[in-house]
Amino acid sequence: MGTQSRRKFDSEFKRNAVLLAEEPGRTVAEVARNLGINENLLYRWKNEKRKLGRIAFPGYGKMALTTDQEHVRQLEKQLADVTLERDILKKAVAIFSKTPK
Repeated sequence: MGTQSRRKFDSEFKRNAVLLAEEPGRTVAEVARNLGINENLLYRWKNEKRKLGRIAFPGYGKMALTTDQEHVRQLEKQLADVTLERDILKKAVAIFSKTPK
């Protein structure tokens, strides 16, 4: 059995594929077959373009976060760090405040 690597498509290819699929008289299945991609992949790209508009397909890999999403991600990380520090300090206070017997 041979290993098959994942193909990567740049944002321009994705945009053009979606534009072709949206042309009158063309079906997603037809466009996908002509481009040599899976039909479900083209449906996902269409949905991403519909949801995100101009910011869809930022490049290879994971979707780029919007400014607000990035800010929320940073705040969640900061909250997790502060919570961990607080828990450590609570344990330290409990240890040091015990009276020796």
